[in-house]
Amino acid sequence: MSYEPPRPVRGLLLTPEDKEAPARVRRLRTLGLGARPDPALDAFADHLARLVGAPYAMVNFIGEDEQFFAGLRVPAVDPVPREDGGRTEWGRTLPRDHGFCPHVVVRRKALVLEDVRDYPRFAGNPVVDEYGIRSYLGAPLLDGTGMALGTVCAADTGPRAWGREGLETIKALAADLVVRIERSARDGLPI
Repeated sequence: MSYEPPRPVRGLLLTPEDKEAPARVRRLRTLGLGARPDPALDAFADHLARLVGAPYAMVNFIGEDEQFFAGLRVPAVDPVPREDGGRTEWGRTLPRDHGFCPHVVVRRKALVLEDVRDYPRFAGNPVVDEYGIRSYLGAPLLDGTGMALGTVCAADTGPRAWGREGLETIKALAADLVVRIERSARDGLPI
């Protein structure tokens, strides 16, 4: 009998494995999504932010290595000063291990985080420190084939009680947007 020492533990798997990513990327290309900002999706994100009263909202498509915000609404003046005195710049992409949308896509369920610091799995996420995100509300964009294309989500820099109303709102908006996306692809019309 031989003894093998236990392998070292490398910490929590903070971002879930996404085996569907290659197929998702192909599906997004087929739909003409995920590679460029879309004014209609920016307007959708703006509507979502206003509806739930959040400073940030996104329509986010998840690739193999990064996320792309095809629809984005951020405040005109970023409320999150950095320790060095600068401000955080919001772009259209984030690494896949940043944020909470990859969890929503893999789980295929809405996610409500009223205060991310209450959840050890999420409290250490880079968007908490880098962007000051403290609360999150997101739902998957599940297309007619059952694939999760990405998410619609809202975020805030303070704890938020999104409640059942917030959950129902984000789920309804996600379902509505998928219908619009599929109709757009089928009919060759803008979203």
